[in-house]
Amino acid sequence: MSEIEVFCRQVRARSYEHRQAIGALRALPGQMVALLRQELDSLVRVIFLLAQSDRAYRSGLIEASVSGKKWTASGSGHRVTDREMVELADTLHGWTKSVYSFGCAFIHLSSLHDYRTRDPLQQIPNAERDAILGHLRYYHGGPVQPSPTFADIVPFLPSVFTKIADNLECYLKQLEGDEDLDEHSA
Repeated sequence: MSEIEVFCRQVRARSYEHRQAIGALRALPGQMVALLRQELDSLVRVIFLLAQSDRAYRSGLIEASVSGKKWTASGSGHRVTDREMVELADTLHGWTKSVYSFGCAFIHLSSLHDYRTRDPLQQIPNAERDAILGHLRYYHGGPVQPSPTFADIVPFLPSVFTKIADNLECYLKQLEGDEDLDEHSA
């Protein structure tokens, strides 16, 4: 089995498990947001790979991933950061940064874990909150309240997850086809 096949298999296995978990976690919204962030992690990595026109470098990144090694930038040896990958993905989708940032707060211990007492949407910067709400309204039809709470966005989390997972699958198919990043594909 080729390295690309192994890489895509491991990404799909992770995504499959996330798809199973998102339905089981409806009563645990903090965990649902953490799953969104994990799925987004896979998405930004695959987008980053597709953005690499140097196939030897792309193959090296895939080999590193399959081998459990860190990704390093071509020619410089510095570590490829999540920020770099998120910013690249954000240029394509516009929602990546806000979902990633919000999700990180649920991956790492933060005040947002106190969501049953303190509303996470009131704890984040206005620009981030406005971006999240704007994307939810544009892509998912809500929430319709003028000043929604975290509880108001929870029902939309499964559809946000599905959008991320479906985009990921489209990009994986491009990667398997040895294609370059196509900004109109997902």
